[in-house]
Amino acid sequence: MSSLADIFSLNLSPDTKLYLLLSTPQDINAMSLMVVKKILEVKCTPLVISLNQPCQVLAKSYAKEGISPDQYYVIDAVTHYSGGTCLPNAHTRYVNHPADLTSLGIAITEFLHQMPSPRKCIVFDSVSMLLIHIPSATASKFLQFVVNKLKISEVSGVFLCVENGLDPTILSQMSAFVDKIVNYDEQKNPLLSKHGL
Repeated sequence: MSSLADIFSLNLSPDTKLYLLLSTPQDINAMSLMVVKKILEVKCTPLVISLNQPCQVLAKSYAKEGISPDQYYVIDAVTHYSGGTCLPNAHTRYVNHPADLTSLGIAITEFLHQMPSPRKCIVFDSVSMLLIHIPSATASKFLQFVVNKLKISEVSGVFLCVENGLDPTILSQMSAFVDKIVNYDEQKNPLLSKHGL
């Protein structure tokens, strides 16, 4: 296991870094926000793949932290599925359902080509939520597709997951896909307390 600080020394080229970040259920949204802030601090552009919160909720959380909508990109797989209003935005793509992996894969590919910054990082906000909507074997294949896409594109990635929320087989496979696994424990990690999370 690596320390959380390792995530924030993003070295995008030539060594793409991929991380699996395990968190408690109550901390996963705060962890996602902190990861986005740290990605921006290292002059990298985040692409948030949101299976957990609608982009309007993310935008409000980010705005409270001084993050403007033009600093990040979002693929939102929550709003349409939940019956919300999908507001057109050059930095946001909507996917109809979290299980629509074809549309999700296309959106990831298109955004990676569209994003102007040479330094990009995907934040996959909840592997656990993906597993609610699709079988483990399908999720594993899709995650391997995403990981390979990132490696080919030399893009870093952070995959967030609720600890104990992964099928042991998926955890084993994800361990093979990523460079580092970080297990967040609030009591042992002063970095998060320092940021008020």
